[in-house]
Amino acid sequence: MKVPVEIEPVRVPGFRFAGVRAGIKASKKRDVAVIHSEVPAVAAAAFTTNRVKAAPVRLGIERIGSGRLQTIVVNSGNANAYTGRDGMKVARHMCAVAAGELGIAANLVIPSSTGRIGVQLPPDRVERGVRAACRELSADGFHDALEGIMTTDAFPKFGVETIVLDGRPIVVAGMAKGAGMIAPRLRRQKAGKHATMLAYFMTDAAIAGAALRRALDVALADSFNTIIVDGDTSTNDTVVLLANGVAGNRPVTVRSAEFADMCGAIGRLMTQLGRAIVKDGEGATKVVDVRVRGARNVRDAELAAEAIARSPLCKTAFFGSDPNMGRVICAIGYSGAKFNPDKIDVFIDDLQIVRRGEELTGTIEKQAHGKMSADELTLTIDLRAGSAVAHRVTSDLSLEYVQFNSAYTT
Repeated sequence: MKVPVEIEPVRVPGFRFAGVRAGIKASKKRDVAVIHSEVPAVAAAAFTTNRVKAAPVRLGIERIGSGRLQTIVVNSGNANAYTGRDGMKVARHMCAVAAGELGIAANLVIPSSTGRIGVQLPPDRVERGVRAACRELSADGFHDALEGIMTTDAFPKFGVETIVLDGRPIVVAGMAKGAGMIAPRLRRQKAGKHATMLAYFMTDAAIAGAALRRALDVALADSFNTIIVDGDTSTNDTVVLLANGVAGNRPVTVRSAEFADMCGAIGRLMTQLGRAIVKDGEGATKVVDVRVRGARNVRDAELAAEAIARSPLCKTAFFGSDPNMGRVICAIGYSGAKFNPDKIDVFIDDLQIVRRGEELTGTIEKQAHGKMSADELTLTIDLRAGSAVAHRVTSDLSLEYVQFNSAYTT
């Protein structure tokens, strides 16, 4: 979907940003970004659960164990995934270069990469880009850094909120990239796609490590872990959350009265950016909220919602505005969820299209087609088997997606 985005200045106290051109992308667009906190920050992160993890993900899992980071260094145009020992060397080197330029410990730097899988990342270009980015860091460089992390994105994805904690204004900001190879299954790692989803969130709030990790867990469940574009979980998916505490508020803990406000701001931004990724799905023309209710348990609800959101037949039906629910019912049937097919109800927005397992399309087809033609719609399935619910946000599957990905090489 083509989404107009108004670029507004984003500043987060105590953070500086940069994005430069290092020649990694053939397009010559910005392809190296650095996000830097002036002081070490409390950190939480989540990474892909794909068994094949890119070199920067493997290093990131190692580094996040301390719960403190100061700098994120990112390259786009090359995923540095499935690149063996050389890939790990480059990931470590880009962090070491940043650390040297900024005068900080290397273990306070975490890397990310996005782009084509299985291609060695050119170390000389990366080093040149990282050095240049570190020297160009600016409080006003947010959008340059955002451009530096993008690959197939059609528009920039960012958000910012200001809340009040302990009587002090607190800024929470985030940036994300992603349009294809999107079906994140992120998990926060305990210590010890040719495109990808990357997202970074920064705040000047003081917050305890346990509270930051809990806020990330809560936010992920209802944001990035609900989105699906093409059903492929990337080797590089990464979310990092940094809180540098320069606002000077009393540190927020899980038991603080203000913890809910902090969670709310982080959750809203993650939900906003996750939805923007689906809207930018390669070739996407629609966003579909798949809501399953009345399941026996959460697992059944999630199985049903996932099956619909991932099904090529359902997604092509969304593209064609076809209200026939046979494909949806089929997907639920093979999902693994347990239910009685004779009890299912299905709605497109507020229009019931299946009642007690009986298709109603024949009598309301024109009205149903109109509902399916919207840019954004909600498909609700009531299994009438219990009280559990689940939600997924998916896109349609268009001719453009096939054409784009059949020719894609970054």
